[in-house]
Amino acid sequence: MSKNLFITGTGTDVGKTYVTGLILKKLHAYGVSAAYYKAAMSGNERRWNGILAPGDAISVKEVSGIEQPLGEMCPYVYENAVSPHLASRIEGNPVRIDRVLDGFRTVCSKYDYVTMEGSGGILCPLCFDETELYLADIIKACKLSCLMIADAELGTINHVVLTAFYMKEHKIPLKGIIFNHYIAGDTMQTDNIKMCEYLTNVKVVACVQDYDTDLKITSETLMSFYE
Repeated sequence: MSKNLFITGTGTDVGKTYVTGLILKKLHAYGVSAAYYKAAMSGNERRWNGILAPGDAISVKEVSGIEQPLGEMCPYVYENAVSPHLASRIEGNPVRIDRVLDGFRTVCSKYDYVTMEGSGGILCPLCFDETELYLADIIKACKLSCLMIADAELGTINHVVLTAFYMKEHKIPLKGIIFNHYIAGDTMQTDNIKMCEYLTNVKVVACVQDYDTDLKITSETLMSFYE
């Protein structure tokens, strides 16, 4: 039976995919069987043969070095760079929770540690027209705990605290926070860490600087977040 973890973010473009790649790289280097999964992926480029290339999955494979087939990584891949609920409205093929769960269970049956990445922020809608489906529904259905990725810059206190509050209200376990785009020694960012920890009662477990190639956390600590 695999151990699993969900990676959410305070919003779009905070670096969830890059940090997720570093997480998987750490697991892979430690020698465990690690895999990636994402329910829905928007903003992908279409190849010469008309097939959409799952950009986030490709990025994670390149950063982490895992050999997992791309076909296992994401059941819903869209071209338009918008929320999955809108992308599916434009392109068709709306997200169905049964298909997401089937794909997740398949991956869990093959690997020891499975890391699922969210789309956008915690409130991102995956489907809205046929039925209402949100990331929180997927997290709960898969019985996952989470790490939150946040931008270390100005405004992160509000984003982190609101995200953590929503997760607490919806009974989604939050194991830790990772700051991305971190600048060591920056007074504001150092204070952001202290304030976010104080206001959420959740520890900032790692900080990632631009162009980092390694997650500054022990493999044992990282693996302890998986359940």
